Amino acid sequence: IEVHDAAGKPCAPGVVGELKVLRRGQWIATKDLGRTDEDGYFYHAGRADDVIISAGWTMSAVEIEDAILKHPDVQEAAAIGIPDALRGQIVKAYVVLRPGHTGDAAMTKTLQDHVKATVAPYKYPRAIEYITDLPKTQTGKLQRFELRKKAAESASRKMAS
Repeated sequence: IEVHDAAGKPCAPGVVGELKVLRRGQWIATKDLGRTDEDGYFYHAGRADDVIISAGWTMSAVEIEDAILKHPDVQEAAAIGIPDALRGQIVKAYVVLRPGHTGDAAMTKTLQDHVKATVAPYKYPRAIEYITDLPKTQTGKLQRFELRKKAAESASRKMAS
C-alpha cells in the first residue's frame, strides 16, 4: 500500500493522496484518500470523491469537517465543494450547532477563523449554512450527494430570481 499523488508518484509523509494497492505488479486505485506520518503509519482521509478543488488546492472534505467539529459549539458538520466562477469550487459547510447557539454572521466568522487556525488557512469554508440535521442513511452514514443536490437547487433558485 502507498499514498500516491495525481501523477501516480508516492507522496511524502504528511501529504494527502490516493491510497493505492500493489497487485500483480500494478498499482490499483482504492478511491480512498490517506497520508502517512514520518514513522510510516497510514491515516485515512476520506473518499476520493469527497475531494474539493479550489483555486488549484486539493482539499479533503473529511479534514475540513474534522476541523469544524473541534469547535465546542458544533454538534455535526459536513463539507462539500460548490461551483465558484473565480476558484472553480469553494468549500461550503453545513453545520448543526449545539442547542442554545445561533448560526449568525458572528458564528460564521468564528467558525471560519477556527478552521483557518486548525488546518491550512485556504481550507476554510467560504460558505456556511446552518441546518437542524444532516442527511444520513439508516446506518448513520452521511449522504453528501443530498447536500450537493440541496446546494444545486439553492443555486438554481438564486439564478431564477
